[in-house]
Amino acid sequence: MTLKILSRIQLAELLPYSLSHIARLEKAGRFPKRIKLGANRVGWLESEIDQWIEARVNARNGEVA
Repeated sequence: MTLKILSRIQLAELLPYSLSHIARLEKAGRFPKRIKLGANRVGWLESEIDQWIEARVNARNGEVA
């Protein structure tokens, strides 16, 4: 399995949330945690974001996670 890291821009293209809202969700434990890549660079694992989105869809459809 190949792991892919999403940048802030790529994440913003997938989700209708601002980066500050994503940070609030992360802090509350309701969003996958970012990965520190360098002094001024972070990213998110694509697989974790996909799972998070899938969980939202399943919740909408009344499915249990």
